[in-house]
Amino acid sequence: MANHVVACPSCGTRNRVPAVAKGVPQCAHCHRPLPWIADADDQSFDEVVNTAGVPVLLDLWAPWCGPCRQVSPALERLATERAGKLKLVKVNVDISPLVQARFQVQSIPTLMVFRKGQQVARQSGAMPLNHLRTWLDRAVG
Repeated sequence: MANHVVACPSCGTRNRVPAVAKGVPQCAHCHRPLPWIADADDQSFDEVVNTAGVPVLLDLWAPWCGPCRQVSPALERLATERAGKLKLVKVNVDISPLVQARFQVQSIPTLMVFRKGQQVARQSGAMPLNHLRTWLDRAVG
């Protein structure tokens, strides 16, 4: 599990954000919540998704998928807007076929929302940012 490096939305300091953490990752400089973006694979999926203390937005994608690349910046923006309240987990289905099979994913991108390890929403296909916000708001209540 590699760490993502993200810029703090409050002060701009670049921070390493682990895939798994106790609590919500915070900026080393200003101590405000950071966008929590993590990668997961077949081996790390349960730990990365089920141990989060916040809702998880799961992005099942592949590097060759145009719509996946199109929606990725919007997902990262949501993670930034909801720093401390959401964890974005990205799973490349080309290297994680067991996760893809587990959720019977037939098309990508497929987005899912998990609360306390339970899937509460699912959407296939890319959506513009405003539609993603509405869908996510309904899912996390």
